[in-house]
Parts: sequence; structure tokens; C-alpha cells
Amino acid sequence: MHTVDTMKEIVNLRVHIAPVGFELDRIIIPAVKMKADKVWLVAHDNVAEDKSNKYRQKIEKALEKKGIKTETVYANRLRLFPIIKAVTGIIFKERKNDIYVNVATGSKVHAIGCMMACMLFDDRDKIHPFYAQAEKYPEYEGTKQQTYGVAEIYPLPTYRIGTPKRELLEAMKIIKDAGGRIQKKKMAEEAEKRKIIIVNAQKQNFTQARFASLDKNIVQPLVETWGFVEVEKIGRNRWLKMTEDGDHAAEFLI
Repeated sequence: MHTVDTMKEIVNLRVHIAPVGFELDRIIIPAVKMKADKVWLVAHDNVAEDKSNKYRQKIEKALEKKGIKTETVYANRLRLFPIIKAVTGIIFKERKNDIYVNVATGSKVHAIGCMMACMLFDDRDKIHPFYAQAEKYPEYEGTKQQTYGVAEIYPLPTYRIGTPKRELLEAMKIIKDAGGRIQKKKMAEEAEKRKIIIVNAQKQNFTQARFASLDKNIVQPLVETWGFVEVEKIGRNRWLKMTEDGDHAAEFLI
């Protein structure tokens, strides 16, 4: 009995991720054909106004009949970065399993968000984006079912998108939590306190050394390499402020 339980633990599950739009077949058929154990559905976060909600319910019932579990996460279908964050969150939770990301369902924004999420991870051996080509594409639009059947399932390649190292992400979080802007002196104190920077200096040189370490290891990369932060001088003080690109990146990286 112990051997059987151990074997179950080491077998990877087949997990699908699929945005919900006005599709049924292109979610259900690949999940069944590819023997999915679980399907994560990415639904619109405004449930009251979500016209695709009835499709999600039909998908859940159809997959349940096939013995496939479903879970749902919510993200604004009109905004790229919340979608990326939702999908990366699922991938992180399921990182020990084999993950198949369906980019054929939902909107174009969903498709872009799903592909970008796949590219954010260093180890992508277990991440498999795919496109399910429909058999029929009806001419009508609106909230009716958009496609029928699945003619072919195509695997898609993934390429690595560079992301800031952990220390830089933690620094961005400090600035974001401070309202998007923080005095550089306060940032140096917080960074040293959280061990984002290491200061090796005598007491008489400690403050200067802490600023130097912050500039070299945090400020310069975020300002010059990534463009996520800018430095403002107000009076005698310097402030670190998130740029527009930094705000966008923080939506799915932090």
C-alpha cells in the first residue's frame, strides 16, 4: 500500500490553463484528448457583466462528466497585465506538474497574456503552450459560440523573457507599497533592513557605504537597465519613483 501511494505522488498531473470566452469545444476537446487531470479556467473578474459565464458553467459540467477537475481564477479580460499575473500564478502553483496553456480560447489579449506568462519562467520544460485549430468558424459574432470542433492541436515554442532578479523585484515592491514613490534615504534603510543589500563598512562610513550599495545594486539596474524607476531631486532630497513601465511591470511581476 505504501508503494502505491508513493507512486501516485511522483506522477506528474496534466494541467490545462484556458481563458474563457465564447468557446466550448476548443477547451473541452483538447482537455479530453490530451487526458488532462485538471483544467484551470481564466474567467472575467466582473462576473455580473460577464456574458461568457454561461460557457464556463457548460465547460465545468462537460469536464466533470469526463472526470476532469476544474478550478477558476479571475482577471479583467480587457487588461493584459492582470491576465499575465493570473496565468503565472497558476503556473507557479502547478510548477511540479506538466502544464498545457491553451492560447486559442478567450480574446486576443488572453492569447498574448498566456504566451507572455509562459516566457517568464527560467525552467520551461514543463510548460507547453498550444493552439487548438477549430473545424468550423461560423460567420456570426456576438455572444454565440464562436467555433465548433477541433481539427488540429499545434504545440507552440516559448522563448525566455528577461525579468529582474529577486532583489530588484523586492525593491520595486518597497516603492510600490510606499505609494509608488519613496525617499532614497528611507529606501536605503529598508533595503538594508530586508537584506536586499549588504553593507560591509565601519560605523563612521556606514551611511555612505549603504547609499553606495543601494546605487550600485538596486538603483542603477532599475533606472538604467530596466527603466522601471526614476530618480527625482526635490530640494536637498532624492526620491525614487516608479515609471509608467515600472507600474505596468509591477502588475504581474510583484
